[in-house]
Amino acid sequence: MKLLRPISLLAGLLMTMTGATAQISLTPPAAQPPASPPPAKKEAPKPKAPTAAKKPAATPTPTPSAPLKPAVTTRPAATPVPSPSPTAAFEDPNVDLVYGAYQRGLYKTAFDLATTRAQYNGDAKAMTMLGELYANGLGIKRDYAKAANWYQRAADAGDREGMFALAMMRLSGRGGATNREQAVKLLASAAKLGNPKAAYNLALLYLDGNTLPQDLRRAAELLRAAADAGNPEAQYALATFYKEGTGVPKDIDKAVRLLQAASLADNVDAEVEYAIALFNGTGTPKNQAAAVALLRKAARQNSPIAQNRLARVLVSGQGAPMDKIEGLKWHLVAKTAGKGDPELDERLSELSPEDRAKVQEAAKKWTGTTAGTANK
Repeated sequence: MKLLRPISLLAGLLMTMTGATAQISLTPPAAQPPASPPPAKKEAPKPKAPTAAKKPAATPTPTPSAPLKPAVTTRPAATPVPSPSPTAAFEDPNVDLVYGAYQRGLYKTAFDLATTRAQYNGDAKAMTMLGELYANGLGIKRDYAKAANWYQRAADAGDREGMFALAMMRLSGRGGATNREQAVKLLASAAKLGNPKAAYNLALLYLDGNTLPQDLRRAAELLRAAADAGNPEAQYALATFYKEGTGVPKDIDKAVRLLQAASLADNVDAEVEYAIALFNGTGTPKNQAAAVALLRKAARQNSPIAQNRLARVLVSGQGAPMDKIEGLKWHLVAKTAGKGDPELDERLSELSPEDRAKVQEAAKKWTGTTAGTANK
C-alpha cells in the first residue's frame, strides 16, 4: 500500500488568473471554502473562491519506516481569481457605539448611528461601515452602488478598510464597472497603510502576470508583510514560496514555521502540510501522534486530501494504531468529494462483507449519502 504524500504547495500560485468574481485565494483544490464569518471580525474574511485542481503523482510502496513523499511539483491547471470581500472591516481603536451595535447584530442601529457620524462628523470609519451594511444588505436593502459610493468616500478620507473593500468591488465589477487599474492603486494604498488582506491580494495580482507584470520578489515582499501581520492565507502562501524557492531563497525551516503559524489559525491546507512535515520530521522534530491529530482535525473540516491521508495512515497502521474500518470510512468520504484512491478501493474489496457494510454505514453517517455505492 502506498504512503501518504503532501499536497503540492505551489497549487494555484503561478498560473494566470482570470475574472473577478471571488476574493483571491490560495486555497488548494481539496479545501472547502470557509463560511461567512460573524460580524465581530475586524478584517474582511476570506470569501469563497474557486479552487485549483491538483494532480497527485504516483507514490512508492510503503515500508514501516518510509517517510512521506512530495505529491507533485508541477503547476495546477486552474488558478484562483479575485473577488469582493463579503464584509469590510470597520476598525476603531476606541469603544465605539456604531461598531458595538454591528457586533451585536443590531444593524439598523449601526446604520442610523453611522449615518449621523458620517454626515455630521465626516467619520471615515462610519463611511466604511455604511458601505459594509449596503454591500451585505444588513439592516438596509442591499445596494452595491451605494456601498461603492460610501467606500469611495471612506477611501478618499484615508481609511484603509474602505480602500480595500472598494478595490474588491472594482475587481468584481460590483457597484460599477470593473476597473483593475483603480483596484491595484487602492490595494497598494491600503497595503501601505498596513491592511494585510490588501497586501495579500496585491501579491497575488503580481503573480498572475495579467493585471500586473509578474514580479515574484515583489509578491514575496507583500506576502511577508501580510504574514507578519498574522494573515493565515499569506502565511500559507509564503510557506509555499520558501518551500519551492519562489521569489525567496529556498528555506524548508522557514516554510514549516509559517505552516505551523497558519495551521494554528485554522488554515486547513496548512494543517495538512504541517501534519506531513511533523510525520516526516521535515523542518521540525518528528511527532507522528501530533501529525495524525492534525490530519484528523483537517479531515473533520472536510478536507478531502486530509481524509485521504488519514485513511492511508489508519489502514497501514503507520503513525497510528491500525483501524481499517475507520480508515476506509475516510477513504469513502474523500472519494465522494472527488479524491479517489484505487489502492484503498482494493483494500476495501478485501474486507469481509460485514466489515464493508460497517465502512459504508460509517461513511454514510458522515456524508449523509450512500458513500459505498461507488464501490459496488
